[in-house]
Amino acid sequence: MTLMEIKPEVSVVIPVYNEQAGLANLFARLYPAMDKLGLPYEIIFVNDGSRDNSVAILAEQYRKRPDVTRVVLFNGNYGQHMAILAGFEQTRGDITITLDADLQNPPEEIGKLIEKMREGYDYVGSIRRKRQDSAWRTYASKAMNRLREKITNIHITDQGNMLRAYGRNVIDLVNQCGEVNTFVPALAYKFSRRPTEIVVEHEERAAGESKYSLYSLIRLNFDLMTGFSLVPLQLFSLMGMVLSLASAALVVLLVLRRLFVGAEADGVFTLFAIAFFFMGVILFGIGLVGEYVGRIYQQVRARPRYVIQTVLQGVPGQEADEISALEKRRVTR
Repeated sequence: MTLMEIKPEVSVVIPVYNEQAGLANLFARLYPAMDKLGLPYEIIFVNDGSRDNSVAILAEQYRKRPDVTRVVLFNGNYGQHMAILAGFEQTRGDITITLDADLQNPPEEIGKLIEKMREGYDYVGSIRRKRQDSAWRTYASKAMNRLREKITNIHITDQGNMLRAYGRNVIDLVNQCGEVNTFVPALAYKFSRRPTEIVVEHEERAAGESKYSLYSLIRLNFDLMTGFSLVPLQLFSLMGMVLSLASAALVVLLVLRRLFVGAEADGVFTLFAIAFFFMGVILFGIGLVGEYVGRIYQQVRARPRYVIQTVLQGVPGQEADEISALEKRRVTR
């Protein structure tokens, strides 16, 4: 039977962006791990506009295992979470697993998530037992996790780990959303009835380098906080009230000092420092409001969140060969 004739029980969604160096190792571990489970499954790779030879490698793997492999090709780069959402729309399994292509999450851990889902949970997150990242990134991530949890009330211990399992009910609800900017694990957490987390192993990146720069991580956390909470705006409003009262008290203090003590010429620089502080707060507030307004602007334009060039599925034919050849020519130019 072909892929389209058997309904899979498990769907694995893997976003791919410039991962040509590590895809062979991923295939060598992923497919045996899934075969070992003894369950009908499908693996959906979503190419997020890779500029290297990733598409040709994915097309070749699709030809080798068309029974369980599908490849979604974007026409450009839309980001990891848009790639995951596109994969969700293609899934047919009762359980969907998300996995990064860099092998930092061992594919052999997928079985643990499936076992936990069978206990009645509809969302299973994962916590890396021992992170194999740099120290600054580990500490920064933990600090942002704590801050994010207080602001959004979303209890995800390890938000940076994409090895997660979702029930069909959660996937269907996520697919109904049309958000332009979102954080998939948090969105799914909001829809789950019974979420939980388990501890999984974590390895060093097998090949290539991380696609998340410091700026990307900051942007991701802005999307997470502004997309799931109004607390930042409310905190800024509260800060504005507190600073207004403090400013009024300072003015009264300076007036009284001038009346009873005299002018304080040496206090000019203190006033400058206070003024600069207030200006910094104001600029920060304008930027924060701009984040929310920008999200509204992107949403009301109603543009497609991503554009799918083609989907490789079913029986391999000339389509995969043509795409592979085009990608090889583009890379070697």
